[in-house]
Amino acid sequence: MRSMLSVAVLLTASMVAASAANAQGNAEEGEAVFRKCKTCHDVGDGAKSKVGPHLNNIIGRKPASIEGFAYSSDMKALAGTGFVWSPENLDKYVENVKSVVPNGKMVFPGLKDAQDRKDLIAYLKKFTK
Repeated sequence: MRSMLSVAVLLTASMVAASAANAQGNAEEGEAVFRKCKTCHDVGDGAKSKVGPHLNNIIGRKPASIEGFAYSSDMKALAGTGFVWSPENLDKYVENVKSVVPNGKMVFPGLKDAQDRKDLIAYLKKFTK
């Protein structure tokens, strides 16, 4: 009886830990999700802006802040509001770009799966100092 209780406690602890990891996102899974972004964005050592700006240090960054990149007027206006790319704001943007920047240049259908968005953000955090 005692060993069954121990097994039950271990299983419950494992499930809670897995649930917490999913709530925060999985950077390894996020790397796979980022493949959808790679055509336009770069991240990591030597990252350069492409069609879209590079995403190094995106967490905590103000919009339209990569020097030399031609941002839309809506993205520049968003920068003037004090908006910052927090994980919550990135989540909303990546889910539905036009809900945050209605007339921005980014043409992306969005990531509807909440876990994909969490994983992507966890991956991008790896490139934030």
